[in-house]
Order: sequence, then structure tokens, then C-alpha cells
Amino acid sequence: MNTQRYSAYKDSGIAWLGEIPAHWRIRRLKNISQLEVSNVDKKSKEDEIGIQLCNYVDVYYQETISSNMEFMSATAAQHQADRFKLRQNDVLITKDSETPDDIAISALVTEDMDSVLCGYHLAQIRPNFGEVTGGFLHRAFAAHPIQCQFHIAANGVTRYGLSKHDINSSQFPIPPELEQQAIAAWLDEQTGKLDRVIANKREQIKQLETLRKVTIHDAVTKGLNPDAPMKDSGIPWLGEIPAHWEVRRLSQIADLLQTGPFGSQLHSEEYVEGGIPVINPSHLIGGKLVPDSAVTVDSDTHFRLQRHALLEGDIVFARRGEMGRCGLVTVSEAGWLCGTGSLLYRPLRSRVFSKYMAQVLASRGIKETLELESVGSTMDNLNTEILGALKVPLPPVDEQVLIHKEVEKRLTALQKLEINVTEQIKQLETLRKVTIQDAVTGKIRVPGVEV
Repeated sequence: MNTQRYSAYKDSGIAWLGEIPAHWRIRRLKNISQLEVSNVDKKSKEDEIGIQLCNYVDVYYQETISSNMEFMSATAAQHQADRFKLRQNDVLITKDSETPDDIAISALVTEDMDSVLCGYHLAQIRPNFGEVTGGFLHRAFAAHPIQCQFHIAANGVTRYGLSKHDINSSQFPIPPELEQQAIAAWLDEQTGKLDRVIANKREQIKQLETLRKVTIHDAVTKGLNPDAPMKDSGIPWLGEIPAHWEVRRLSQIADLLQTGPFGSQLHSEEYVEGGIPVINPSHLIGGKLVPDSAVTVDSDTHFRLQRHALLEGDIVFARRGEMGRCGLVTVSEAGWLCGTGSLLYRPLRSRVFSKYMAQVLASRGIKETLELESVGSTMDNLNTEILGALKVPLPPVDEQVLIHKEVEKRLTALQKLEINVTEQIKQLETLRKVTIQDAVTGKIRVPGVEV
């Protein structure tokens, strides 16, 4: 980016802002705009007129508000419709949120919209003509030093909010109007470029995730030898498998297949803090067992439920919710308990290498099969009968070991690529924030501005 500093600076008089260009001014928001705090809620009443509502999420997730968006239908009194209709160059900000960091997120209205009103939990800022432009003000709200004013001012415990006084009292560095326009236009161009690169990087992440799934699926269903003779597996999702492989029901290669303790056996009141972890469906994340320190039991309860204790190599399934969600028990998790809502599969060690089978059971085909076979009126449910009837490909044990090792090797390479792309995204997002911040606070002089 071809940028320089201004020729002269002065002290802004504000500790968090520091120096600003000598010809810029510090202005309170109340002196450069008109502020309205919306009271238009989402309810519809018969005695009110129909309107469309620009809500919190519209502002939070969009940088611009335009008529091609889908807005919520609601009603409002006539005086509200007159007061809160959106006008081109209005700046809308989030006024209330669950965390201070989500306060004062802004979006710029790009056109007049008579039927669209500013909704509840938002503030509507209309720049004064000749004082500040909506484009510059919108970008200024994204600068971290300016945002900090609102984070500090936000009051609350479980929910935070800004008063009208707090918003009006906020201070902004303001350049001349033509310079504001130049800065906003340049930032639109620069952030647009960065956003396109970031979008491409995120698409790469999705492609790597797809490649990860394909890598696992192909290896655990077709093996590592592309020239191996094949045969029909008899399973639609599986297709052909190497001719020397078997297809077995999970119950045929299980040493143990059982549900976790029923609610009558393990009450939530028996959970203690920092005891022996109990693995419920919510603790199965990304193929791993992720314990909750508040969902644990003491040694007496563990002894009473020892038939549900996990061994290294066990595979724990979620019985409810997303079908196919499972996690492999490593040596670190051995001794934990299979919880209510979970199901334990203990592979027959003479026929099954657990790490290979965990990869098979986490594949897309297994997930889809379980979704079709699951029962339940309000949510999917998995039981030992459904899981036991599941047919899986079964190579010789030594080949299972080789397949697992090769899959891990390939996944490690993919993970390194994903980490690298993720880091690039973080750097680009940081560059985007810094670029906006430096431009709207005068730390850099954008091209075309001659001062």
C-alpha cells in the first residue's frame, strides 16, 4: 500500500489517540451528527402500519445496509416510521450486546429506504451535512482506539448497553470533508481487495476439509494399493472393496457393545467438581473426548458404575443428536465413564485395530447410514441394535495398522497446510484492522490527499 505520513501533526489532547494531523479536529459525536436510539421492537400490532425492520444481526454481520437484503416484517406506529426510517449515509451501530466487544459495531446505509426502520438494540446516527460523511464515520467506528470508548462506557453484567449520552459524548478525529471522502473511498478499495483474498483463503480451508474427509474415506474403504483386485461389498455407500477384505457387522467384531448408565443409575446431582470425567454426547468433539470438570464423579460413584469404565481403544458414540459423532479413547482417558446419552463400542482386539475402526466409523457413509437407521420422533437416537447391525469394511489387522498410519501421515500434511492458511487469514484480518485504524486516525496519509 502506497501510503505516507502527513507533513505536520499536533497533540490531540486525548491519551488514547495521541497525535493527529495538524489540520484535523477532535469533535464529539453530538456536534457532528443527530442520534436516535431505536425503540421499534419485533412485535406486530393490528393498529400499526406494516414496515420492515433492520435488526441487530443485520448490522453485526453486514458492513453496508441496502434494499437487496431480506429484512424482518413487523409493524410500527406512524411516529416511529417517520422517526426511524433509513436514509442514505446513516450509520447504524449495535447499542446493546452480551459482551462489551460487540458494542458499537457499525454498518453504513447505502440508500434511502422509507419502509425499512432501525430496530431495537440499535442506534441510528445521521451525519450533519458539511461536518462528517457517513462513509468516514462508519470506518472510524471500526478503529480500535475509538471502539475502546464504547467498550469502557458499556454498562451491564450479563448484558451490556450504551446510553444515548455515552454515544453522543464519544470523540472522533475529523479531517476536512473532501479528505473524509478520499479516506473512505480508499478504504473501500483496500478492504475490498483484502476481503477477496480472505474469502479465497477461507475457501481453501473448506477445500482442505473436504480433502481430509476424502482422504480418510478412500483409504479406509479402498485400501492403499490402487492395483488390488476388487469385489462388490454389497453396501451401497461402500461400493467395491479389495477382494481380500471382509464385510462384518459391528456386533460380530465387538467385545462389548452397551449404552451408558440410565438416568436412574447416574443422577446429575451426583456430579462433583474435579472428579473422574463422565463422557456425555456434548463431550465428543472432533473425534476426541473433551471432559467438563463439572461433569465428573467421585471414586465411590465410579466404583458403582465400573462396568461403564472406558478402556484404551474403546470408541464412544453419541446416542442423541448428530449421528455418527464418536470419539476414540486414548490412554489418557482410560478409566473415565461412558455417560448417560452415550454408547460404548469395545472392538474385538484380535480382529480390529481400534484407531483404524475409529476412522471408519467417523466416515461420511457411516454417518449417513446411522441417520437413516436412527429412530426418534423429535431427535435422532442411536441404540446398540442399530450400531451392532452396522456393516463395516474389515481388512486384515496388519493392513488396518498400515492404513491408519498412512492416513495419519496424510492428515498431518493437510493439517500443516490448514494451519498455514489459517495464520495467513489472521494476518490479513489484522492488516485490515490496522489499515482502517491508521487511515481514520491520521497515522497514514492515503493516496490523493495532499497535505
